[in-house]
Amino acid sequence: MARIIDGKAIAAEIRKEIAKETEALTAQGTTPGLAVVLVGEDPASRVYVSMKEKACAETGIFSDEYKLSAETSESELLKLIDKLNSDKRIDGILVQLPLPDHIDESKVLEAISPAKDVDGFHPYNVGRLATGNPLFQPCTPYGVMKMLENTGIDLTGKEVVVVGRSNIVGKPVALMCLAQHATVTLCHSRTADLAEKVRQADVLIAAVGRAEMIKGDWIKQGAVVIDVGVNRVGEKKLVGDVEFAAACERASAITPVPGGVGPMTITMLLYNTLESAKRRAGSSR
Repeated sequence: MARIIDGKAIAAEIRKEIAKETEALTAQGTTPGLAVVLVGEDPASRVYVSMKEKACAETGIFSDEYKLSAETSESELLKLIDKLNSDKRIDGILVQLPLPDHIDESKVLEAISPAKDVDGFHPYNVGRLATGNPLFQPCTPYGVMKMLENTGIDLTGKEVVVVGRSNIVGKPVALMCLAQHATVTLCHSRTADLAEKVRQADVLIAAVGRAEMIKGDWIKQGAVVIDVGVNRVGEKKLVGDVEFAAACERASAITPVPGGVGPMTITMLLYNTLESAKRRAGSSR
């Protein structure tokens, strides 16, 4: 049976280190600050924002929340971002997605200063990641890489198969694995003979967003499986993109859903905010 990669435990250890470094930085006169902007009443977004607020409080990071009505205009939101770009207390700006339909998400994300883009979505930061010189790396794929590192998995020369081509997970995690000297195949829901591609993977990263789309018998014996998918089945059950029980019989290590990659996302947001604050402290000396 596969070893379970415990995302909660790994995230807790990283957060302890973040809290320790934040305390030391604050004692030197720089408190890391994160601004979180929520527009509208999307229930999942509200829960996620409250989790971020709690995580900031636990690690000593200053959290500045802006909860705006769904009627907020695009120009009003852009003015707020401009103000936060200039606010010296703020090291990271996060605009919670999705935004209401009348607001252009691309325009909003591009308005955030790349130096405060702790989500890693600004085209400048995407470009730096693609050229192998990242400033901020997107939080979920960065969390995946930290999990692999923490588990002692060296990607050098490994066949990594990524299923999913989103800008948030699939594309950036493929670039991160390339930077670790893996041979990467990027697949998606329309890939011909996906099962055969998956069977080649020493490390499988599933981020396609379809419940148990990847069957357990597709997994190569001894492979490492990182399941980024979170899919609701019925009223309460959450499952990943990989058929977990069957995959456990073939994989050497696997992340559960929930409790795998999920806890790492907010943790890496805090990590990026701390790194931004360190840059601010260094430039002010």
